[in-house]
Amino acid sequence: MSPETSTSTRPAPTADAAPATTQQEVVRSSPAVRSGPRPQSPGARIWATVWPKVLAVGIAVVFWQLVVLSGWKPENLLPGPAAVFASLWESMQTAEFYEMIQTTMQRGVLGFLAALVVGSALGIAVSQWRVLRAAVGSLITGLQTMPSIAWFPLAILLFQLSESAIFFVIILGAAPSIANGIISGIDETPPQLLRAGHMLGARGWRRYRYVILPAALPSYLAGLKQGWAFAWRSLMAGELLVPISNKASLGTELENARQFLQADRLLAVMIVILVIGMVVDALFSWITNHVRRRRGLTGLHSVPN
Repeated sequence: MSPETSTSTRPAPTADAAPATTQQEVVRSSPAVRSGPRPQSPGARIWATVWPKVLAVGIAVVFWQLVVLSGWKPENLLPGPAAVFASLWESMQTAEFYEMIQTTMQRGVLGFLAALVVGSALGIAVSQWRVLRAAVGSLITGLQTMPSIAWFPLAILLFQLSESAIFFVIILGAAPSIANGIISGIDETPPQLLRAGHMLGARGWRRYRYVILPAALPSYLAGLKQGWAFAWRSLMAGELLVPISNKASLGTELENARQFLQADRLLAVMIVILVIGMVVDALFSWITNHVRRRRGLTGLHSVPN
């Protein structure tokens, strides 16, 4: 057989073979595939979260020092950062400091858990029955806008100077925000999701367990975060107005420092209250962001270029 015949009888490549190989090579060499989103290390993620807060604290401390140096108030009324942080460090060496934090946090957590139960039950009930929504729907929003400190005269009248008075105000301060959060989440549940759940047998309590509550979770978490903020503010007001003997707390320490004109001690306690609030807020933000990432709701940063 001649070379010409061998060449002519060799099967010609199909029209699709070459483009297929070329397409695979193009996909492998594509910059989007080669580069891709590189996952950050845990240290990089922590640093990206922490450094803006550190910068903000540094700016606040510098501004604070400049105000002290300006002579606006005498240093016995407005001490500088060095004196306050020295007083804070001294307090941290004592057991009473941690007893105060334990007492305050125990009250805050128990009050918030009680508000969580009340607010969640109220929100589900209002979302379920239209008559109840017409009756108390606007009342919940009115309670949310009412200052917590306005409840303390009634709380003291009902419960005297006791833990119950503080818990009463914490619940009234936090429960409306939690209820509004779950009401908003339930109202925003897509009707298609409800119909799909109904067809799959999600009825009665299963409808809430497997369809409505998971769909309402982001709004519910936002309500919990706001509810904790109201609970924390109500607790601080309660510890200032309702002193309980033989129980040291951050609020009573704040009031004692004011009465004895110990400004450095007072500001040190305020810093502790601020730090605890920031830590709990960061915890709620982390949980909310985790839920949003699992659902693909990470905002514009998740949209490819």
